Amino acid sequence: MPPMSNLHPLAQAFSGEPLLIEPGKVDVVGSTIQYLSTDPEAVKMLNEGMSAPGADEFWGRDEHPYRPYVVHNGVLQIPIQGTLLNRFSYQFGRWATGYRYIEMALARGLADPQVKAIALIVDSPGGEVAGCFELGDKIFAGRDAKPIRAFASDHAYSAAYALASSASDFVVTRSGGTGSIGVVTAHIDQSEQLEKMGIKLTLIYAGKHKVDGNAYEKLPDSVKGRIQERIDRIYGVFTSTVARNRGIDDNAVRATEALTFDAQDSTAQGFADRIGALEEEMVIFTNEVAEAEDEQMSITQEQMDKAVAAAKVEGVAEGTAAGLEAGRVEGSTAERTRVTAIMGSDEAKNRPAAAQMMVDLGVPADKASEQLAKLPEEKASAPKGKEEAKGKKSGFEAAMENGNPEVGAEGGDEEKDKMSISDGIFASAGYAPAKVN
Repeated sequence: MPPMSNLHPLAQAFSGEPLLIEPGKVDVVGSTIQYLSTDPEAVKMLNEGMSAPGADEFWGRDEHPYRPYVVHNGVLQIPIQGTLLNRFSYQFGRWATGYRYIEMALARGLADPQVKAIALIVDSPGGEVAGCFELGDKIFAGRDAKPIRAFASDHAYSAAYALASSASDFVVTRSGGTGSIGVVTAHIDQSEQLEKMGIKLTLIYAGKHKVDGNAYEKLPDSVKGRIQERIDRIYGVFTSTVARNRGIDDNAVRATEALTFDAQDSTAQGFADRIGALEEEMVIFTNEVAEAEDEQMSITQEQMDKAVAAAKVEGVAEGTAAGLEAGRVEGSTAERTRVTAIMGSDEAKNRPAAAQMMVDLGVPADKASEQLAKLPEEKASAPKGKEEAKGKKSGFEAAMENGNPEVGAEGGDEEKDKMSISDGIFASAGYAPAKVN
């Protein structure tokens, strides 16, 4: 790439630095950088885009058309198009996209309850190394929270592929392509040109390696070796990231030697999951999201129905104490089995009060044993007299004989403490105790 000394400082980042781009698209990248660095509106965006606003003000501080946020039928669409720039907060049509823009759109989509899934719409030759892998890690982590599907429409090369491969799955169009998993940089030697122009440059510096790789001298082999080591390290990060994202062997990624692949070869290499047209695949994705949500709601209702049925089998009806008593009558055999299992368990021996509470509350035997094991052992209390203990009924039984279904509603401190403990037991067991008025 030619020197860019007269261009915007952001363009300088593409001169002499490692890049994740498809070499066949270098002219497209160069012309895009030149345009962004000279067009007044683009320069303004570059300057604004490097200010890195906080999450709270990123979307709301202006109505800039280059910072869109599109949600269609619960699916957030994030464009990853054109040259990919670090510390750039905008999306500039098909020509450039900032890692910062993608990051903030992703964060907002994951936090937005109206967003059920995220689509990455990719058509890019790649971009800067800085910021790429960190963003890919965030996409990779985000797919555990919500489905994230990448669509190569049409190309996902180098840095763009690093991001796209981080999604849950990946679709490529028939005319699309993937790959170019490699790193490139360039050293420009202007020494002969300066000599022909009669210009002799003398570099005055301190520190042996201060001017390593400068454009005014031939590149020494030792300096080239150090640059190569840096490129190799970045390459290792790239290949291992793709291997993790796609679930394939790192050696298989390295074996591609930065080749690019058409749609058919992309699926054969494991770089994409299938081939499909963007419009059709977006409809499929949207329908899958809707069906998954309906299924989740259906499962929840089904689980609730099973829980109610199981409660009735155990002799435990929902809600009121009267319902509990009715269930006890209908399932007396099962209830006796439940009580015996709870009170006779090893966990109940040193926790008799808690065990009796679980009996009164109708907790299933297996849940009771599980939760009793988590409770501390109870301190032994002074033995009560035979006459005092004889014929003493539980608080629940006494309340029922008095015709009071609102157990504990008007109780003293002891009864309040009991209900507070029972609430905790219910919560830890996965139940929602009935509210006491």
